[in-house]
Amino acid sequence: MIASIDPRTGRKVEEVGTTTSASHLDDLCVRATAAAQELVALGRRGRAGLLRSMAAALQERRTDLVAVADRETALGEQRLGGELTRTCYQLELFADVLDDGAYLEATIDHAGDTPMGPRPDLRRMLVPLGPVAVFGASNFPFAFSVPGGDTASALAAGCPVIAKVHGAHPATSVLSHEALVAGAVAAGVTPDVINLVFGREAGVELVKRPAVHAVGFTGSLDVGRLLFDIASSRPSPIPFYGELGALNTLTVCPGAAAERGEDIAAGLTASFTLGVGQFCTKPGVALLPAGPAGEAIRRGLTERVEAMAAGFMLSERTARSYRDGTETLRGLPGVRVLASGAGGGADGWTGAPLLLQADADAVTGALTEECFGPVLVTVDYTSEEHLLELLRGFGPALTGTIHADAADAGFSARVYDQLGASVGRVVWNGFPTGVAVAWGMQHGGPYPATTNALHTSVGTTAIRRWVRPISLQNVPQNLLPDELRDTPADAAGLVRRIDGVLTPVTE
Repeated sequence: MIASIDPRTGRKVEEVGTTTSASHLDDLCVRATAAAQELVALGRRGRAGLLRSMAAALQERRTDLVAVADRETALGEQRLGGELTRTCYQLELFADVLDDGAYLEATIDHAGDTPMGPRPDLRRMLVPLGPVAVFGASNFPFAFSVPGGDTASALAAGCPVIAKVHGAHPATSVLSHEALVAGAVAAGVTPDVINLVFGREAGVELVKRPAVHAVGFTGSLDVGRLLFDIASSRPSPIPFYGELGALNTLTVCPGAAAERGEDIAAGLTASFTLGVGQFCTKPGVALLPAGPAGEAIRRGLTERVEAMAAGFMLSERTARSYRDGTETLRGLPGVRVLASGAGGGADGWTGAPLLLQADADAVTGALTEECFGPVLVTVDYTSEEHLLELLRGFGPALTGTIHADAADAGFSARVYDQLGASVGRVVWNGFPTGVAVAWGMQHGGPYPATTNALHTSVGTTAIRRWVRPISLQNVPQNLLPDELRDTPADAAGLVRRIDGVLTPVTE
């Protein structure tokens, strides 16, 4: 049986489901394949209705969902309530993406003469891959799990989802699945558009199944890399979209440090300790100018961390990893402890905030790798060139943050250029925790931040992971998808590229 455990006590509360057997997994794949045909037949408008119905079903069960998630994660009802709101918004946003239709990249080149000779009639658009596997994250039981962004974008694309339940919140996953199924039924759609798999071994086997055409994963580097290698070594390899995490840097330029160091210290403390540091976008290292302004920021950080207490972490594995990781950092040459929050009690899985100072010449190895939890390392730089050299040592990441004022113009421009080549999102005069669900968001980055820097797991462009292009040459009108017909039946508002010109469909 799969146990649901309370992180505040470390004790089992209930048993939720059983490990998925090989035969049951085969059955789920057959059902997902059939559901894929139904999702395609629904068309964009039908799938948009499905997503909105699912969002409504989640809203109807808000009280129970938040209560169960808090009991399993200790993230707090306020935080979880906001996350559920975000999750419903994601579903509704992808319904808007379907209404818009631009993601299809619908293109028509009519037959005719060209400088290269006669051209056939060519029509191109993006079509769904088929059933996909989604692996939920421990730190977001709604937004990055069973009802999360991977699921919303996959269903929008027309791909049924088989979701691997995360062991940190199985009861929340089951309750979320029940809500999504209720939403599907209310929309007149088969419940098999979303199903669950329990157990690590079943998750591995899921990636191997021929019926699965792509994988979305949010989690640790070691597990993500294991599944990526399996997906890549199949007889017919499939795309594996893994968000694995990395060490996110935050740079404070000299002018900003001098003008608003206290505000930066306050915001940075709140950012790296948010959710007990269990965010993939948590800033892990702060690069400060050597001298009085940088030292003032460090004092501000120290005072705030010393006043903080330990928080509950998501699982025994997470708490153990944080403890081992911080012990490693503490023991490195050139590293000093500046402040530590009060420790937790005897029960439960806790992690105390930790602030470290590292000598610049010691920044190698573990100091350049992510430590998941509420720890921040500060490092002094002595010049512009020194800072750029330090940044090169940290490698790719999900985010890179710059705090700069007008006096830092030339300095900050060089930092911006360097970060732009190695991160998925550059944050200016802000803090990276918190990822907006928006048309312009990019949540990704070069490896090890993700396994595919071409795509995002947050924002509307996430739908591109679950589609592939097809070109239709001289195909009769009655066989074409509606969006590619000369006179679509239901494509008002759709913009297509016709003979090279962007052209809106008119009523």
